[in-house]
Amino acid sequence: MRVLQTEALIPVIEKLCIKACCELNDNVMDAFRKAVENEESPIGKKALEIIVENGEFAKKEQLPCCHDTGVAVVLLECGQEVAWEGMPLEDAVNEGVRRGYTNGYLRKSVVADPLNRENTNDNTPAMLHVEIVPGDQVKVTVMPKGGGSENMGAFKVLLPGEGKEGVKQFLLETVAKVGGNPCPPYIIGIGIGGTMDTCAWMAKKALLRPIGEHNPNPYYAELEKEFLEAVNKSGVGPIGMGGTVTALDVHIDYHGVHITALPVAINFQCNAARQASEVI
Repeated sequence: MRVLQTEALIPVIEKLCIKACCELNDNVMDAFRKAVENEESPIGKKALEIIVENGEFAKKEQLPCCHDTGVAVVLLECGQEVAWEGMPLEDAVNEGVRRGYTNGYLRKSVVADPLNRENTNDNTPAMLHVEIVPGDQVKVTVMPKGGGSENMGAFKVLLPGEGKEGVKQFLLETVAKVGGNPCPPYIIGIGIGGTMDTCAWMAKKALLRPIGEHNPNPYYAELEKEFLEAVNKSGVGPIGMGGTVTALDVHIDYHGVHITALPVAINFQCNAARQASEVI
C-alpha cells in the first residue's frame, strides 16, 4: 500500500490548471493543422489558420488561449493500492484550483450558488470526479470547460427500438440547434447507456480521448467515423461561418443499460480543447 498526502495534489493541480489553459497539446494542434488542409471553405480555412496562430502564440507567451478559462473539471484516477492521508481530498483539489486560477491570472467564472450568482472569485468549487483503477499511482487530469461548449450539451432518453439511427438523429438535431455556439471545430463526446448520471459523465470523459483514437470496440469505432462524417456535412464549419470541418472528432463511450431505456448524452468541447495530466 502506498500512502500519499492529499496536500501533494495542490501544486500539481495548480500547475495543470495554468498549463491546460495556456498550452493546447500537440494532438489538438496537429488536428487543427490537418483541418486547415481539409477545409474547403476559404473563410473556414482562414478561421482555422487563426486558431492555429492563436494556439501557437498562447503557448509561446504563456497566455490563456481563450478568455473563458472555464470551470475546472478534475479527474483523479486513483490506484486501488493508494491510501490518502491529510486534509480532505476535495479541499486539496479546490486549493489547487484556487492557486492555479489566482496565480495564473486566469478568469474566475464560477459562482457559489446557481440562483444567487455570487462569484467565488477563485474559480472553486472544482467539478471533481474520482475513479478507482489498478495500481499504486494517481493520474491527475484537469480539463477547463468553457461555458460556450458546456452550455450546448444535451441529454435524451430514447426508446430502445430507436437504436443507432435514433442516436444519430439526436446528434444531428443537436448540432443543427447549437450551430456555431460551441465554437467549432469542436470535439463531440457521446455517452450511450447507463443511467442519466453515468451517461453524462461518459460523454464528458470521452472528450479526454486523443483525437483520432477510436473506441476499441469495432462497432462503436465505425459509428464514430459515420457520425463524424455526418456532422461535417452539416455545413456549420469553423466558428460557425460555414465549411466542411465542423468537428475534429466524435468519441463514443457506452455502458450496460436497463432493458427499457436508451439514454444518450452529448457533450461538446470547443476549439480550445484544453486538458493537462500528470501522474503522481
